[in-house]
Amino acid sequence: MSDAAPSKPSFGLTLVAAIGGFVIFVVILLVAYAPQKPETLGDGVKTADQRKAALAELHANETKVGTGYAWVDQAAGVVQLPRDRAVELTLRDIEAKQK
Repeated sequence: MSDAAPSKPSFGLTLVAAIGGFVIFVVILLVAYAPQKPETLGDGVKTADQRKAALAELHANETKVGTGYAWVDQAAGVVQLPRDRAVELTLRDIEAKQK
């Protein structure tokens, strides 16, 4: 057995270790939760008129898709129908299955 008393770590070393651990924790939080910049085209700033034009274009495209016929896959015979016609055909099929 040794007669030497166990050495205690110094207060300064403990303080440095605690501060170092805290700094590592903060860095991890910043990396994990920092807001990500969204990818933008150009400078990313749009005026009210540009937003209104984009919305009008979106609505026009949705109306065109929702009210017109088009081929989705002509080789497979898949056709895009207007919403109203699709609902009519679906109801007809449901009624036929119930009989």
